Amino acid sequence: MIRQRAKARFVGRRAQLTLFTENLAKDPFSEEAPADFLFHVRGVGGVGKSTLLRQWQEAARRADAITAVVDENDVHGVQQALVELVRQLEAQGEPCKEFGKAVEQFRREHATQAEPLPVDGEASVSSRVMTQAALGATSLIPGAGFVTAMANPEAAAQGLDRLRSASRSRSQRRGGRGDESGLSRAFVAELERLCRRQRWVVLFFDTWEQTAHYVDGWLLRLLDEEFGPVPANVVIVLAGRDELTERDWAPLRAHVVDVPLEVFTEAETRALLTSRGVTEPAVVEAVMQLSMGLPLLVELLSLARPNSVEDLDAGGDFADVAVERFVQWITDPKKREAVRACALPLQLNEDVFDAAAGPKAEGLWEWLCGQPFVSGRGDYKHYHAVVRASMVHQQRAHSPQGWASAHIRLADVQAAWRGSVEERLPEAKRWEEDEWRRHRADETYHRLCAYPGTYLTAALEQLVHGAGQSVAVLRQWIETFEQAARDTTDPDLLAWAGRLQSALTSGDPTLACLGVLLSHAGLSADGRSRAFTYRGNRLYFCDREEEALAELDRAVALNARNVTAWSRRGEVHRWFGHYDQAIADFTTALEHDPTLTWVRSQLGDTHRQAGRHDQAIAEYTAALELDPTYAWALAGRGEAHQRAGRHDQAIAEYTAALELDPTFAWAHASRGYAHHQCDRYDQAIAEYTAALELDPTYAWALGARGEVHRAVGNYREAVADLTAALENDPAYAWAHATRGHAHHQAGRYDQAVSDLTAAVELDPAYAWAHATRVQVRRQAGRREEARRDLDRAVEAHPEDVSCTFEKLMFEAVEGRPQSSAEQWNQLVSSQVNSTDADTSFSNLIRSLFIDTENRVPEATEELLATHQGRGDLADLLSYLVELSALTDELGHRARQCRDLIMEHDPDVGRP
Repeated sequence: MIRQRAKARFVGRRAQLTLFTENLAKDPFSEEAPADFLFHVRGVGGVGKSTLLRQWQEAARRADAITAVVDENDVHGVQQALVELVRQLEAQGEPCKEFGKAVEQFRREHATQAEPLPVDGEASVSSRVMTQAALGATSLIPGAGFVTAMANPEAAAQGLDRLRSASRSRSQRRGGRGDESGLSRAFVAELERLCRRQRWVVLFFDTWEQTAHYVDGWLLRLLDEEFGPVPANVVIVLAGRDELTERDWAPLRAHVVDVPLEVFTEAETRALLTSRGVTEPAVVEAVMQLSMGLPLLVELLSLARPNSVEDLDAGGDFADVAVERFVQWITDPKKREAVRACALPLQLNEDVFDAAAGPKAEGLWEWLCGQPFVSGRGDYKHYHAVVRASMVHQQRAHSPQGWASAHIRLADVQAAWRGSVEERLPEAKRWEEDEWRRHRADETYHRLCAYPGTYLTAALEQLVHGAGQSVAVLRQWIETFEQAARDTTDPDLLAWAGRLQSALTSGDPTLACLGVLLSHAGLSADGRSRAFTYRGNRLYFCDREEEALAELDRAVALNARNVTAWSRRGEVHRWFGHYDQAIADFTTALEHDPTLTWVRSQLGDTHRQAGRHDQAIAEYTAALELDPTYAWALAGRGEAHQRAGRHDQAIAEYTAALELDPTFAWAHASRGYAHHQCDRYDQAIAEYTAALELDPTYAWALGARGEVHRAVGNYREAVADLTAALENDPAYAWAHATRGHAHHQAGRYDQAVSDLTAAVELDPAYAWAHATRVQVRRQAGRREEARRDLDRAVEAHPEDVSCTFEKLMFEAVEGRPQSSAEQWNQLVSSQVNSTDADTSFSNLIRSLFIDTENRVPEATEELLATHQGRGDLADLLSYLVELSALTDELGHRARQCRDLIMEHDPDVGRP
């Protein structure tokens, strides 16, 4: 009914309506004259942008389109915007089930990241794999080549966290971007599905001057098809006060249909007034002068039904006069008071309406929603900004005491609603709950409006909490604060709002805003401690660990009971490999609150990474006693079993974790890794694939699946997976090196060298990649290049097993095995072989280079019984081919071993 009334009132803007309607009549897939897909409606407040969008939406639906529209009330981040868009699209079509799954996954990951100390599963595993490859720990990274089987796996594990590359911080930063990338890909997939069934899908973004703060960058990425191809029959409409920023939108400028809205012409103004029954010439002239052609004011003045020029006394601001005249001409006093009272809340639903307008306004909610200055969809409505600003100004000026009393009453109501939410939420979860934050923000706004000076410090303390959540939450909180500053015109509030808005535009809004907040001398010790904690947290995830540690030291000094600070400091110490200090900090946190399951689990992670597997398992078990549904602790316990070589027990733990959380991609990938360790390649690939179905951007799962393909000799599939991993994470050194390894085994030496070089450039400490490049160059016949490369590798990594192995192999290939026999013996004797496969390879090396009696046939058969991977055998075969060219006893033994392997599998070594 309200939409029909709005449609009936619509006068003017015929050219703009025709422009959009004619565009919808075009063929979206035409190559000669395609339809436009991007519109930007712009103009000053009150010029009719939202009204035009409503008419465009009606036109789109008549053209067999489904539509969705969001504005500043729906958008406080990408996730909220997408959820609201999909909600509206679903109401006109079919359920978007895949997007729903993506939302649940996003919320789960966001909840995990919101805990003070979750270990990011992908980062932990991904960095572990890179570390193991660098240190040559084949027992932890299967298929890295037989050579690396000789390394001590525990030595690799000890260096895990100190060598976690930027992968950790990249994956953590995805909390603001990467997780939303998954949502965005699911959103684009739903658009593609809907567009197959509908002629058009039209997405409207109103009040772009506000919503752009949250989704401008996302929309540019969407249009750049970063999340997948956007269907040709998707139309996007933006409406806001300002022009699009040239710096960001310049590449798309040629595709933007610019629709500037000017004030009504004289003819349009007269037409609207005539349609409202305002025809007295003198009155029409007065309306045109007072409204200045602004459609909203023309509408309000026409609805006041003025009979004479005196009814339109123009004393004062023209907007204030128009709004006040409209209110005065509401003849029902209950309605008039309801209109004024409901201007104070920032947003309205029926509950807020009842609280603001009181019992006298019972039954008037639908009437208010039908007024021309009230808009909004879904649960909340709001006044037009021009109208609200005028009403707020008048009420504050006319009755300061009434203004303060009304705001206190509304603040108390919001506080009561907030209290109801708190009854079902633990304190640690409150800031994660949208409903709780909304009540808290509205309460803060009303108290600031009532008593700005009294409540300033408390509001800044709330801003500290907001900064600790996300940039989107921080921005929303600052906008609320800024609105209170504008509505009160309080100088102190305005000054703080300016400083905070300036900080929001900095390179790191969280750090900048917290820095501004810490400059407030009135901030409590607890508030300052939290601010330093959040700064430390942010610095940690920006790879600025030393600075993070300093901030967290300040946090615990100010508040020794700040368990978040103790826990985060423990995490930073663990990153540095300071395991005892990390354990001390985690233990202190638990002394203050023994119920913190995630801290108990973090303690388990620390013991595990320090190589104390049994202690780790004990801590995970304690965490599970506190919360038997804690999937992360189950997976961590599985990881500890895996580190200890108990792969079947690890698989059982991962399986239990997945029964609790089937969307736990890291547990799928880790279970695949355990199967890989046990040479169950098909099961490993199935698990990695399951992980990738949950998260297609999971670079480690892509790389690990590629490594399985390489290990069994499927080099094409290996290169494809590793390339996909690098597309998601171009700085993934391990994926570069492993793709180089696959190229090498497929006989593509130049591509192998290129990839291995990229790995070494990304991580100069990556000894295995350096040693493998020596092998590739030597086996490609580039002996001099290989010799120079070997000298650099040995100089850079004198203690590394893979570099030592390549040095000894180089001497053997050159016919100098006797000069290195003792070194071979030292190398083999120094190894701790944790698996049968490791032992069998060490025995083969002994039979080739050390034993006087020829035991090559027995050693080869033993090795073939324990190794099933064709890719690994191909790696060994490449060395045997080199050694087979020798004419001495070593050459004879190498030929024996080569022939037995070829007899076992004639396809080994074929590209």
